[in-house]
Amino acid sequence: VPHSIRRFTNKIDFITTPGYLTGPGAREQAGLPPNTGPYKIITNLAVMGFDEETKRMTLESIHPGVSIDDVKNNTGFELIIKQTPKQTEPPTQEELRILREEVDPFKAVIERKAE
Repeated sequence: VPHSIRRFTNKIDFITTPGYLTGPGAREQAGLPPNTGPYKIITNLAVMGFDEETKRMTLESIHPGVSIDDVKNNTGFELIIKQTPKQTEPPTQEELRILREEVDPFKAVIERKAE
């Protein structure tokens, strides 16, 4: 996913795929199954996860050549940064093969150009 302030904004008009909404318990109140929700968000800049208690997005790793400020400047809300994030490990050749041949063989996502 291209990481931009337009996609990672503080206020939205429409939700297509709900995350943790307003925080703990909000998914269940919206009628979604309990103990579900996003696990990771992987963008062209970083990998984010979610704080277990607050369900807020946390910065886990940044990709090679990307700075914390790059991620912050392209995020329209405050990310939780618990410690200096590690550098994202590049995918293995087998992982790339699976992504390209099995997950996205029609190149709908993987080779899509950033906005």
